[in-house]
Amino acid sequence: MIPCALLLGLILLPAAAFAQEQGGDGQGGAAGRGELLFNIGGCTSCHTKKGGDPLAGGDPLKTPFGTFYAPNITQDPEHGLGTWSEADFVRAMQEGVSPDGEPYYPAFPYTSYTHMTADDLGALWGYLKTVPASAEPSKPHELGFPFNIRLGLWPWRWVFFAPGRIEPDPAHDAAWNRGQYLVLGPGHCAQCHSPRNFAGAIEEDRLLAGAQKGPDGKPVPNLTQAEKGLKGWTVDDLDTLLSLGMTPDGDFVGGEMAKVVDNSTGKLPDDDRKAIVGYLLSLPPR
Repeated sequence: MIPCALLLGLILLPAAAFAQEQGGDGQGGAAGRGELLFNIGGCTSCHTKKGGDPLAGGDPLKTPFGTFYAPNITQDPEHGLGTWSEADFVRAMQEGVSPDGEPYYPAFPYTSYTHMTADDLGALWGYLKTVPASAEPSKPHELGFPFNIRLGLWPWRWVFFAPGRIEPDPAHDAAWNRGQYLVLGPGHCAQCHSPRNFAGAIEEDRLLAGAQKGPDGKPVPNLTQAEKGLKGWTVDDLDTLLSLGMTPDGDFVGGEMAKVVDNSTGKLPDDDRKAIVGYLLSLPPR
């Protein structure tokens, strides 16, 4: 799940104003905001396999623990989310728990989605309900022992999962806070662009510092101001990459990042994309 995404405001942004900003009815009301969040999350990239129905299940995600398959998230009542309530959806996204109380594998990036507001998740849920239902069954994960035992996820969560929303940083303006929210929340950029420990959890002290191997088996770039990261990149450089997929040297991204541009960052409003750019270019080297 693998598969990243401004508003003007006061320098000291009150928490209430921040919550309203993240969950406001801009972008054409709740429906438009839901579609915007859908695009920021790049849901199509993970949940739609090549040649398959939209959101009816994704291509294999190979990891050291086995192969995961993103499920059908259409409104089909048997194979999708058709029997879910909005509360079920919010709980799954913020807490990583299914409607019947089972823990999800963190291949589903709830460790990032937990940072999203309930209002935004409600808007996203409203948008997902407009997607045509597909009766395509979700493909089961292919995991060997002991990773196929879900009970083992409870101690993993106790050690590595800290649910909660992102609080605004009063040291930064509204644009920076918006960028932080989009990158660390719905955009879940840290899931691919951060190294992981022996248990598959993100190394929080090296957040967004790149990874040796991404979903396609290739190295994933460092997004901080490290020498091998974004040091020397300008606002225009990064904005062009996120909108068109073109690098400063005139090359174009491929593989998983091409999907991100096509299904996510390339579809965002200029202000949101520039918020992401501003936040990323502010990160100290890691």
